[in-house]
Amino acid sequence: MSLLDSTPSLTPASQLYAALVDALPDPILVVVGFERDDLTGRRYILANAAARELLRITAQEGMLLSAVRDPGVLETVDKALFDQADAEGVYETTGAQSRNLRVRARPLGIGAGGARMALLTFHDQTEARRVERTRVDFLANASHELRTPLASLSGFIETLRGHARDDVAARDKFLGIMQAQADRMARLIADLTSLSRIELDEHVAPRGVVDLVLLVGEVVEAAAPLGAQRRVKLDWRPCAAGQVFVRGERDQIVQVVQNLLDNAIKYSPDGAAVRIELTSDLSDLAAAASKEGVPRLSLVAPDPSPETYAALRVVDLGPGIARQNLPRLSERFYRVDGQKSGARSGTGLGLAIVKHIMNRHRGGLVVASAEGEGSTFTAYFPTATAPEGVVKAS
Repeated sequence: MSLLDSTPSLTPASQLYAALVDALPDPILVVVGFERDDLTGRRYILANAAARELLRITAQEGMLLSAVRDPGVLETVDKALFDQADAEGVYETTGAQSRNLRVRARPLGIGAGGARMALLTFHDQTEARRVERTRVDFLANASHELRTPLASLSGFIETLRGHARDDVAARDKFLGIMQAQADRMARLIADLTSLSRIELDEHVAPRGVVDLVLLVGEVVEAAAPLGAQRRVKLDWRPCAAGQVFVRGERDQIVQVVQNLLDNAIKYSPDGAAVRIELTSDLSDLAAAASKEGVPRLSLVAPDPSPETYAALRVVDLGPGIARQNLPRLSERFYRVDGQKSGARSGTGLGLAIVKHIMNRHRGGLVVASAEGEGSTFTAYFPTATAPEGVVKAS
């Protein structure tokens, strides 16, 4: 119900004013209070549509404590009500998609019955904060992670310009190492750039629809040469349904599947198989399939909703991961001890990218692993109806 609909007795001018307030994009509350010590006496007597959505309230008026419990916001309101002074604060929402809002309270004087009145407004600054944090993180991560390969390149260049100038064998060896370091820097920059883009749009839910069966099949086929090179078999097990449609951005879902599959291949022993399974029509985030007693942890959990999910499960028979390392798997550049070099080297950003993509898609990510037991990563995607014009396979 809109503010306009709830006030049918207003004059045309007042109705227009009410409609304008209700249509404002920023959340607005008009708050009244009588005594500073009477917390339950603080009430909101007007809440526009944006405020009702933000605070998850349905009534046009009610007890302020039932809508806002944040002590900082309540203190801001009190300064406007009882000190008759403008005040500002910060309000942060909780949940998978947190928001950061600047709160401003301004006194409106004394109303009927001696009630003190104040205007409370919320301005969403989530994106601005996200942009700034992404910029700072990008610069810090890039400078830190590029320092080592740059130092290596500088050292080899100095060597080649010095005593190894005429040593053909050493020159070829060093040039090969330098090429590997340059390739690593290119991958780092590509992954950092990709992660920064994903974080910028993380609060914006994707609107596309993707056939997950077709997409996973294509990624598995593209990864077959890498599996053959590592002597690892890819065991792709699509669900019984020929098609499973999920909400999401195709390129980002491809990144999720690729990163999970690349990790599984990377850590699988020679001759082992990586199992890729897809199930659909799950009413909740079911536990990742794993051996009994194997620790499992949710790295991404969506807010409670009536959604149904499709689950992509990637199972490897690698060395597994100790329980104490599971919570840090999706941190940037985190690598488990003993897995930081050699044939298994990487940028350390793969699971961080997966985490942020799954968060943006309002999905879930679960890991189940133990040392010597292999690892199972399960990504949950909210399902969607087939796009218009597409006939779903029976």
